[in-house]
This record gives sequence, C-alpha cells and structure tokens, in this order.
Amino acid sequence: MEWLIPVLIVVAVLVLIGIYFWATYNSLVQLNVRVDEAWSGITVQLKRRADLIPNLIETVKGYASHEKAVFENVTRARAETLSATSPGEAGIAEGHLQQALKSLFAVAEAYPQLQASQNFLQVQHALVDTEDKIQAARRFYNGGVRELNTKIKVFPNNLFAKGLGFTEREFFEVADGATIAEPPRVQF
Repeated sequence: MEWLIPVLIVVAVLVLIGIYFWATYNSLVQLNVRVDEAWSGITVQLKRRADLIPNLIETVKGYASHEKAVFENVTRARAETLSATSPGEAGIAEGHLQQALKSLFAVAEAYPQLQASQNFLQVQHALVDTEDKIQAARRFYNGGVRELNTKIKVFPNNLFAKGLGFTEREFFEVADGATIAEPPRVQF
C-alpha cells in the first residue's frame, strides 16, 4: 500500500503535464489559424484596392494623358502589391504604392474638372474606404502575430513550441514608415 501514494502522485503530475501540453498546443494552433485568417483578410483588401487603381488611373488619364510616368509608377506599384506573398514583401510594396498614389493625387489636384468628376469622386471614396479596411485588417493581423509570438516565446512554451512546428510570424509593417506617415491626400 505504501507504494500506491507515490505512484498516484506521479500519475497526477503526469496528467497535469499532459493537460498543460494539450491546452498549450491547442491554443498555439488556434493562434496560428487566427494569424492565417488575418493575413487572408489583408490580402483581400489589398486586392480590392488594386482592383480600384486601374479605374482611378483611367479617370485621371482622361484629363492628364501626358503624365505617363506617374501612371507607369502606379501600375508598377500595383503589380508589386499583387505579387507580394509575405508580410515583408507586402510592407515594401505598400510603401511604393503609397508614394505612387501621392504622385497620382498630386496630378489630379491640378485639374479642377477632374476633381468635380462624379466617377473620380466615387473611385476616391471607394479607395478611402478600402484604405480604412486595410488598416483595420493590418491591426487585426499584427495583434494576432503579437499574441502568437508571445505565446511561443514565454517559458516553458519556448522549450517545445518550435519542436512542434510553431515559429514566430512576421509583422506587417511598411518598410519605410515615412512613406505612410502622411497618407495620400484625397479631397472631395
């Protein structure tokens, strides 16, 4: 009978450790899925914005067809955004697109008739709405990444999380913060 108490203690400790590992693994899986879902939300909004840009270019082209370099830069930046596959690439592409859009809106400001065009105003409104959604999706993604990375780094999770295939994820940050410090000015 004396041996039964130590065996029960060892079994109880092993059960508690097993429950801890089970709960931790499941929470890491949930956080990983949440980050994947959030990244998907960002890509949807980036695609939506990229789909709006050709309409914006065509509208501006009708008034300022001689601004070929500006249109080419916006088109190139749009393509770069669509081809980005990681948060790091998307951050770099985001900076380039913001710079190109600033140039495009600067051109648009020189044409009062364009500023009054209903089509131009609709595209601008849709673009502003999409920019807001991108920022919300970015905050959601970065929040999920923060939670996942913290869960992976804390002790004792850091001892086994990487062995189970969980790695830290990259935040979605624009490579050159100065490019988005002042967003493109859109006037109605």
